Amino acid sequence: MLQLGFIRQHAELVKERLAIKNFPSLDLVDKVLQFDDQRKKLQLESDTIQSKINSASKEIGQLMAKGEKQEAENKKQEVASLKSALQPIAEQLSKIENKLNEALITLPNVPSAVVPAGKTPADNLIVREGGKKPALPEGASPHWELAKKFNLIDFELGNKITGSGFPVYVSKGAKLQRALIQYFLEYNIDAGYVEYQPPYMVNEASAFGTGQLPDKEGQMYFASLDNFYLIPTAEVPVTNIYRDAILKESELPLRMTAYTPCFRREAGSYGKDVRGLNRVHQFDKVEIVQLVHPDKSYDVLEEMVNHIEKLLGTLQLPYRILKLCGGDMSFASALTYDFEVFSAAQQKWLEVSSVTNFETFQTNRMKIRFKDGGGKTQLAHSLNGSSLALPRIVACLLENHQDGQSIRLPEILQKYFGATSIGV
Repeated sequence: MLQLGFIRQHAELVKERLAIKNFPSLDLVDKVLQFDDQRKKLQLESDTIQSKINSASKEIGQLMAKGEKQEAENKKQEVASLKSALQPIAEQLSKIENKLNEALITLPNVPSAVVPAGKTPADNLIVREGGKKPALPEGASPHWELAKKFNLIDFELGNKITGSGFPVYVSKGAKLQRALIQYFLEYNIDAGYVEYQPPYMVNEASAFGTGQLPDKEGQMYFASLDNFYLIPTAEVPVTNIYRDAILKESELPLRMTAYTPCFRREAGSYGKDVRGLNRVHQFDKVEIVQLVHPDKSYDVLEEMVNHIEKLLGTLQLPYRILKLCGGDMSFASALTYDFEVFSAAQQKWLEVSSVTNFETFQTNRMKIRFKDGGGKTQLAHSLNGSSLALPRIVACLLENHQDGQSIRLPEILQKYFGATSIGV
C-alpha cells in the first residue's frame, strides 16, 4: 500500500508513474487526497469536542468536591450535549476513513523510474541471455511425451484424482522433484538464506499484507469454512513472519528461503500453452525473500538476480532475463525481472522465476519496520524471487537434455538424484 504522506507530497509523480503501469483510474489519487482532507477536518472537530468533554468532566469532579452540586449538574448536561454532538461526527469520521482506506488499497505500487513503458509482454526488455540452446536429435519430443515414455509424470491420473492441472509425479519423476527441491534449498542456504517451512494456508490478513488481496482474490483457492487461502507462493507466509515487527537496523538484511507447494486457479487458462507442465494449478517452488534497508534494496535486487542467474547456469539451461514493462508488472511490484528458459522441443521461452522489489508497498501493509541509528522508525523494503519454480524447469530439463534413449542430468543434480541420467 502506498504511503499517504508520499502521495500527498508527490501526487503528480504518482499519477505519472501509475500511467506507466497503464492504471486506468488516475483520478483515484486525487480522491485519496480529498478523502484525507475530509478525514483531517472531521478529526479536528472530533478532537476539539473531545477536549471540551475531557475538560468539563474534570470540572465536574472539582465542583462535586467543593459541594457545588448545581454547577456540577449543569456541567453534566453540558457533557451530555457535547457527547450528542460528537456522535454524528464520529460516524462521519468512520465512514470517510473507510472510504480513504478502500481507495488506498485500490492503488497499485508506483513503478520505479527505470521501468519501461509498455502494455504487453512483447514490450518487456531483454537484459541479457545466457547458456546455449541445444541441438536436439531428430524426432525429439516435448516434455509431456517424455514424461509418459519414461514414466515420470501421469497427467491423466492427476485429472482423475483431482482435475486438469494437478499432475502426479511417479517414481523417478517424483525423485527428480525431490532432488531439485533439495538442491535449490541448499544453494540458497549456502548463500546465507535461513530456511523456513511455513504453513500452506494463510489468513486474510497475511494475503492482504503481501498484496494478493484484493488484487488476486480470483486466482487463489479459498477454504471458506475457515476463511483460509491456499498459498499461491511461499512469499505470502514467509514475508508475514515479520508482520507487525519493529526490527533493529543491525538485523537487516533478513534473508529467508522456503520450499512449498503452490496453488493457483489460473482461471481462463486453456489451449496449447497449458499442455503438460506449462501451466498447472499445483506446483512446487523454492522461494527467496529479503527484508532490507531502503537505501540498499536495489543493490539487493541485483544481488538476487545474480544469485538466480548462477543457479540456472548450473542446470545447463539456456535462459534470458527480462525487465518487465509497466503493463506486465504485478499490482505490488516496483521493479521486476523475469527469468525464462528455452524449451528446445517446443521452441519457446518459458518463465521460471520473477525477482521483484516491492519497496515499502508490502511492508506498509504489514507494518514491518526498523529503528535506524537515530532512533527513527522506518519501513523496511521487501523483495522476493523464485529460486526456482519447478514445473517449467523440469519441462526444459527433460526436453533440452534428451538424447533419444535417456535424459542426461546436469552434473550438479547427479548427487541429489543418485544417477547421471534417467532411462526407460
